[in-house]
Amino acid sequence: MLKVKIILGSTRAGRQGDKPAQFVHTLAKERADWEVELLDLKEWDMPLAMSAKPPKSGEYDDEMTKKWAAVIGEADAYIIVTPEYNHGYPAVLKNALDRIYNEWLNKPVAFVGYGAMLGGGRAVEQLRQVAIELQMAPIREAVFVPLVWQAFDESGKPANEQLTAGAQVMFAQLTWWGEALKAAREKK
Repeated sequence: MLKVKIILGSTRAGRQGDKPAQFVHTLAKERADWEVELLDLKEWDMPLAMSAKPPKSGEYDDEMTKKWAAVIGEADAYIIVTPEYNHGYPAVLKNALDRIYNEWLNKPVAFVGYGAMLGGGRAVEQLRQVAIELQMAPIREAVFVPLVWQAFDESGKPANEQLTAGAQVMFAQLTWWGEALKAAREKK
């Protein structure tokens, strides 16, 4: 069974990310081969100040980073749900990624972008570069939610069923990479 962490990468007041994150979380929980947890960065009060020790050392100074490292480290794969702010992703998400290092290694990551017309595409492209530097495997398939404020009804159901179909394709690819990399990590 794959342990998959879904990370909601916005803490902005009035954010639109709750609906895409809940949509992906609900759909992911239907998989019998996944153990899923939604991590909302709003609930993680990580300081912006970084330790003098590089994250690669695995020596974390503050308790919140130690807790974050433990939760992230137990996962086999990730789905990051991100808005696009000014052609990029939020600083709080960059902070969460940069605080730790070894916990991300050799694990796949998928992306769900949301925003206006491009549905977070530019933010996702930037995150793919960061993921590569963290030695993660960013998968090709992603879900993009344009015009997010009208993309879901009151119950969280997507107005366009292509979002569900796209998520299922993304899940299948994340599963393939998750199982392959998990098997490789266990051989070490």
